[in-house]
Amino acid sequence: MPVRREARAWQSSTGGSAVSGVEAPADRVPPGQYVTADFPVLSAGPTPKIGSDRWRISVTDREGREQSWNWAEFSDLPSEEVTVDLHCVTKWSKLDTVWEGVSVDTLLADITDPGSHLLVRSYGGYTTNLPTNDVTGGKAWVAFGYDGEALAPEHGGPARLLVPHLYFWKSAKWVNGFDFSDHERRGFWESYGYHDYGDPWLEQRYSGD
Repeated sequence: MPVRREARAWQSSTGGSAVSGVEAPADRVPPGQYVTADFPVLSAGPTPKIGSDRWRISVTDREGREQSWNWAEFSDLPSEEVTVDLHCVTKWSKLDTVWEGVSVDTLLADITDPGSHLLVRSYGGYTTNLPTNDVTGGKAWVAFGYDGEALAPEHGGPARLLVPHLYFWKSAKWVNGFDFSDHERRGFWESYGYHDYGDPWLEQRYSGD
């Protein structure tokens, strides 16, 4: 059985309040966002077809040391059920979403100093960059379940990164690798002018925000 916990993105008392048929508590909706009951599907390319028989995830630390897990090994790791709010850079927010996943802390259990920065890799070639501090300390998961079901491919299944306190493009779909280093390497959208960090409460959508 997964451990159950509730993990909220950082909350502000000055959130947006534009609503699409759903009540929007001001302290849970960042500025410029509207709340939706839908779960929009947005991707940078076609949905990869990755079966669990060939899915694998790897973690490479700053020294180039690698650990990896196939689906069976990954499924044996301790998992958690988390309830989080999602905020997309395209301005929709979805509240109280329920996920099951493995904490990134669990994947890093045998790595004492992975490096200060992370480049996340996905099947299909997508990448995104984050500070290591934003995926550790109970802030991020590799999620394989959503709303009590296996994660659908269009939403990133069989597994995606979940980093709910940042804009949702940082929660890379179809994740298959974490490459840590001591310098920042921009990912796909970041290379096209999206913000390197992506804090929804500061409206960090684009470079310079």
